[in-house]
Amino acid sequence: MKNIIISFFISIFFISCKSNGNKENDKVQAEEPEQPEIITNPIHKGYYADPSVIKEGNTYYIYATIDPWGGEKLAVLETVDFKDFKIHNLNWPTKEACTSPTSREAMVWAPGVTRAKNGKYYMYVSVGSEIWVGESEKPLGPWKNARQDGSPLIKSTGYPDYHMIDAQCFIDDDGQAYLYWGSGWNWINGRCFAVKLKDNMVTFDGAIENVTPPNYFEAPYMVKKDDKYYLMYSDGKAIDSTYKIRYSIGNHPFGPFEEGENSPIAVTDPEKGVYGPGHHSVFTENGQHYILYHQIFPQDKDYVLRQLRLDSLNFTEDGQIAKISFKGISGQSGPAKKSNASVP
Repeated sequence: MKNIIISFFISIFFISCKSNGNKENDKVQAEEPEQPEIITNPIHKGYYADPSVIKEGNTYYIYATIDPWGGEKLAVLETVDFKDFKIHNLNWPTKEACTSPTSREAMVWAPGVTRAKNGKYYMYVSVGSEIWVGESEKPLGPWKNARQDGSPLIKSTGYPDYHMIDAQCFIDDDGQAYLYWGSGWNWINGRCFAVKLKDNMVTFDGAIENVTPPNYFEAPYMVKKDDKYYLMYSDGKAIDSTYKIRYSIGNHPFGPFEEGENSPIAVTDPEKGVYGPGHHSVFTENGQHYILYHQIFPQDKDYVLRQLRLDSLNFTEDGQIAKISFKGISGQSGPAKKSNASVP
């Protein structure tokens, strides 16, 4: 009888272990990571261009031109994963609020937004072929003209032979802010201008410099890596497949700049469905750079529509920028899955 009782409890023990083991296996299977989702391109079906991106908390704010050719206001796409978006319109800038005696007919274009060391957000935006500067305590505003007299920061008449658009603010490691801007008329003679900014972000600290790199037309964007200054920009016509992204390298924010060995890094690729990639911004997550840019939506119209794309931006071992893959981003390795983002 004693042996029978012992055998009974041994049987119960093994049945229990087997049952618990199955539960543990089920739990392990249930906790296996899902297959990586891909952030597909274009990231949004709407027609937007000239994106600038910042991050506050876990939320990204993409400021963009509304196509075709700009609207009375800007669009802001709010997202945490680059797949679902909430669309906002800001109170400023508007075509009405940003019109001066020297303004031209162009609408609201090409915002460049940065957070300064004073904690405020500053926007450098093209309206009427002039550059205006706004400030806000929060990404969605309310925004206002940062200049007390309500005037543009850079008038259309400042350099009448060139187009005063596409401004981007770069803040160096020492906290010094620089502003870059400039384009050409009729798709030729692009020029890139740069100037230091004082701490108030609206006053020039010194003379304006002509820093135009090789094969430049418009949309400058500065990135610093390993003490090198990478001035990225667009070339070609924004209305067709010749539009592309180039870069040049210098040892100082004002250059001189020498075009990179891999430039251009993004050109039209019909096999991948990419037409006229250009006018980008860059942000960084835990050492990985990402490039947000627009492409042309092909159509038989007398105006251009553009859509937003996101890809990784990588550097080669010898300090060049690698060609853009156009593959999109893995959802598990992409910007929405990481922390400590910085937007240069």
